[in-house]
Amino acid sequence: MRIRKVGVVGSGVMGGAIAALTASAGVPVVLLDIPAGADEKDRNAPVKRGLDRAMKARPAAFMDARRAALIELGNIEDDLGKLAECDWIVEAIVERLEPKQALYAKLDDLRGPETIITSNTSGIPMAQLTAGRSEGFRRHFFGTHFFNPPRYLHLLELIPTPETDPEAIAAVEWFGQRILGKGTVHAKDVPAFIGNRIGGYAMREAIRLMEELDLTIDEVDTLTGPLVGRPRSATFRTADLAGLDVMLLVSQDMARTHGSSHALPSWIEALVARGDLGEKTGAGCYKREGRGEILTLNWKTLEYGPRQEVRSPELDALRRLPLEQRLKGVTELPGAYGAFARKLATHVAHFTLSNAEEIAYDIPSIDRAMEWGWAWELGPFRQMDALGLDTLRAAFHAEGLAEPALLSQAGERFYTKDAAGTQVLGLDGVYRALAPRAGVLSLADVREAGGMVQESRSASLLDLGDGVLLLEFHTKMNAIDDDIVAALESATDIATRGGWAGLVIGNEDPQAFSAGANIALMLEAARSGNLAAIDAASRRFQQANLGLRYAPFPVVAAVAGLALGGGAEVALHADQVVAAGEAYIGLVEVGVGLIPAGGGCKELLFRFTQELQPYIEADPFEAARRAFMLIGLGTTSSSAIDARTLGFLRPADRITMNRDYLLADAKAAVLSLARDYIAPIPPTITALGRDALGNLRAAVWTMREAGQISEHDALIGNELAYVLAAGDGPPRTVREKDLLDLEREAFTRLAATEKTQQRLEHMLATGKPLRN
Repeated sequence: MRIRKVGVVGSGVMGGAIAALTASAGVPVVLLDIPAGADEKDRNAPVKRGLDRAMKARPAAFMDARRAALIELGNIEDDLGKLAECDWIVEAIVERLEPKQALYAKLDDLRGPETIITSNTSGIPMAQLTAGRSEGFRRHFFGTHFFNPPRYLHLLELIPTPETDPEAIAAVEWFGQRILGKGTVHAKDVPAFIGNRIGGYAMREAIRLMEELDLTIDEVDTLTGPLVGRPRSATFRTADLAGLDVMLLVSQDMARTHGSSHALPSWIEALVARGDLGEKTGAGCYKREGRGEILTLNWKTLEYGPRQEVRSPELDALRRLPLEQRLKGVTELPGAYGAFARKLATHVAHFTLSNAEEIAYDIPSIDRAMEWGWAWELGPFRQMDALGLDTLRAAFHAEGLAEPALLSQAGERFYTKDAAGTQVLGLDGVYRALAPRAGVLSLADVREAGGMVQESRSASLLDLGDGVLLLEFHTKMNAIDDDIVAALESATDIATRGGWAGLVIGNEDPQAFSAGANIALMLEAARSGNLAAIDAASRRFQQANLGLRYAPFPVVAAVAGLALGGGAEVALHADQVVAAGEAYIGLVEVGVGLIPAGGGCKELLFRFTQELQPYIEADPFEAARRAFMLIGLGTTSSSAIDARTLGFLRPADRITMNRDYLLADAKAAVLSLARDYIAPIPPTITALGRDALGNLRAAVWTMREAGQISEHDALIGNELAYVLAAGDGPPRTVREKDLLDLEREAFTRLAATEKTQQRLEHMLATGKPLRN
């Protein structure tokens, strides 16, 4: 079974977002919704509103808004037949059994013999959904539960029925993993499946404990967010994103089947009744006001007020610790905060242990569901290991909770390591080897297998096997310092002398390939007037990047998350970039009063000029203008697809939608290039000199006169223009070295200015740019 076209029925928040993700991946989509009522002339008005909502969604639902052209719109009365062309149809309509069953009856009549039909239900059992359907329908039907927002939350729960054809599951699983970039978990067909069963309980218990201990929404979100390895959305912002109406429906279903402890409090019912459903209505537990101001709900009065920042010396101290220590430390806080954290951790652990066998096939599936679907840094069993199983046993006893059988079967940990590798407790009480995930290259496994070649303060060089090395940065946000530059030099030297097949530059950091240079070191040198050190550091970084470009072996950059400033410059000098779908690439140095000086200006000008060379009638100034706009505005791609449009990625660079496969794909790219690799010949281009300089400086002057930029912005813009024009002389042939010298000299001049130093200080202090 091969999926080439996807149908989505329902253009609400989830349906529209699923369609946006699928179209972003380059797959044609048919998106249908109910027809408009008699008061609207356009029968497709509802689905058009749904697509418009997806187009305007923040965070963006599309990786590239132009991919919306791949979505064909219609309604289920006039256009249902269009779904017959689809290989996979996803139902994402209202979360009620009867409308879903009515739709399936119609789909049963038009589906092809191999058409796969799935439901995005949040928890309605599959057995109820397929009642009365044909055998062929039932064999090609199962649950595919996406998490909101689908583009950003990794989890896709697959919920087969006893009748589901394994080939249908395999087809969607492969498509979900490789094309949509999802992490898939098989869940049992029970209400709320895995993620929402545990995550929903954790949210409801946090709400109950908030009421019991008389805490506020702001306090609970502080105690259930990044402090304990959960997302910034914590409890109540997550509720708003999911939709309070959806949460209420799921909780009501759970309360009917599993008891009143799963019910939500009356004040949430009141919010839903008055139409405050969360993000989709602009108000829920939080409310957006005017110019982006966020107000917090007082759950006692149902009125909104200013958000309150929750700080204490104990909380501030905890935030600086590693996650495993934070998980323990938060339960030891004094007063209501500690009581809340202890009770919540204890009750969630007990609930997970008691429900594990009912909802999942193994412990890793539960951990992955919570890590991928609810963005917990550690799944519940890994959290229990971090807290200590004996500590949990004592906490259960203190709370009057019986010890679950699964905990009784465990030793000191659920996950253990020995010479043979990692073992995990099975739900049958037997420890087994943790099965490796196919296509996923784990650097932890490489290290455990003795793959460390060289290690320094800021970087590690690893042997990936098959003659491929990997250079990993491991500073904060993988910021580039002198030790990383030395590691780039050393990796190039080791690979050359050792005859290695090639080099991957990458990591497993969920946030950044590299967020740029360590500006604290740069500011220190600038404040002390040591401009020679700044020039020398820039020169060394430039030469390290050129070393990558002209090495006698292929270099592949595996880029995921932020690749900013110097991080982008490293990637730009690789023979090939393999980028995760969520790759945010940009030369952003203007934000701290500088311009790129690791080869970024040179690389974009050369790249864009070479792209124009086949076209005799092309205006050569376009290359300089394009580079000037990207660098001068500090443009950062919103995705890997956008990075290709902007020019940070070339047509030959590859996009891997699933970050889990990134390193393995980068290694494969090295081996593919290595078969007949020849290092590139240093190029030359014609720089336009004063002709380009005049045009670019005129643009700077216009923006300054219009009050769009400051005087210092204008100085930066003029320096950048001088570099991209290669001076103010006549057009001339330039080498890479000529541009590198110019960008380095401009960088050093700017670093010497007081206003650039102020920008550097402000960025270090606040994490935000200063426009002085």
